[in-house]
Amino acid sequence: MNYIAAIDTDTSEPTSAIKLHGPEGFEGMRKAGRLAAEVLDMLVPHVKPGVTTGELDQLTSDTADEMLGLGPIEPLLKDDTINDILINTHEHVYVERRGKLQVTEVQFRDDAHVMSIATRIVTKVGRRVDESVPLVDARLPDGSRVNIIIPPLAIDGPSISIRKFSKKGITLDIMTRQRNISEQMAAVLKIAARSRLNILISGGTGSGKTTLLNAMSQMIDLGDRIVTIEDAAELQLQQPHVGRLETRPPNVEGKGEVRQRELVKNALRMRPDRIIVGEVRGEEAFDMLQAMNTGHEGSMTTIHANTPRDAVGRLEQMVGMAGMPMSQLSIRSQIASAITLIVQVQRLADGSRKVMSISEITGMEGEVVQMQEIMRFRRTATDDSGRIHGEFRATG
Repeated sequence: MNYIAAIDTDTSEPTSAIKLHGPEGFEGMRKAGRLAAEVLDMLVPHVKPGVTTGELDQLTSDTADEMLGLGPIEPLLKDDTINDILINTHEHVYVERRGKLQVTEVQFRDDAHVMSIATRIVTKVGRRVDESVPLVDARLPDGSRVNIIIPPLAIDGPSISIRKFSKKGITLDIMTRQRNISEQMAAVLKIAARSRLNILISGGTGSGKTTLLNAMSQMIDLGDRIVTIEDAAELQLQQPHVGRLETRPPNVEGKGEVRQRELVKNALRMRPDRIIVGEVRGEEAFDMLQAMNTGHEGSMTTIHANTPRDAVGRLEQMVGMAGMPMSQLSIRSQIASAITLIVQVQRLADGSRKVMSISEITGMEGEVVQMQEIMRFRRTATDDSGRIHGEFRATG
């Protein structure tokens, strides 16, 4: 039972009496939690005689979550088995566990309650969400990625999508044990990352592109200077010499926007050994290819595409969005000379994530970018429980 739903409090901003950051912030949160518990211990027995200790503890927990956390979804954020939290208006909250969506019993009071939580999220990263800015990307303090969309764009009410930050460091060896990838594939990707090849990771939403990018980045030499460029910072690089850049949306007057393309250009002036773009989505693809072709070997990025061939086609379209006077043949030549490997990942019907293919771009033949598949995952069967079986093969 969600007792806090009965308490009508506007907690879009923390009280000014409590500092919520740094060592003093933790002490402030403890004091606030103790104060809330003491107040509830005194008031609840008078308001609702006969309340049990368990109910009182639940009420205290819900109140603390509402005051200091993200309200009803705070327990979901603490659950390590959950990968995604999807809030569809105040009535429906879904989670993803092991690749499968499940509905929860969590509910908000109303859409205003959802908006209060959304506002709390975006203000912490210096952004805003309202009718003039109804679509925003943000992140939580732990690095979890957040997308918020509200009316008038979201017809039925505000929607919040949270991709949780994994507290467990993922490596290619761990992915091998989890059967996301074979030992031979892992060896190829380790060598490719160590050897400073330019790598494009392709896949659909939730297929594990960023996870694989994080795992491969651990092969980067500790002496390399890395610059990362993202819309919402979520990469977890372990190297000591990392410059992290993040885009900025326009302000209230519609000014001050900084897009990925400007950040890629600026990264070239920061003396990077490697440039990592979290995801190419538009015209910044042109500058990324230029960087790869002008001495920044070992750069990596991800792209939304269903096959390696589709990834090349999408990259071609994005370069065209830059508006440079380049022929189609010239664009394809740039792609062929810049990208060495395309790694295709996919989330299968049973919820598992696999590296489906590793392909090498071998150059141009006429006006066509030539590629050769090195390794692939081949499905062999689906058992009675719906689990997909298969084998990783080298193509020879």
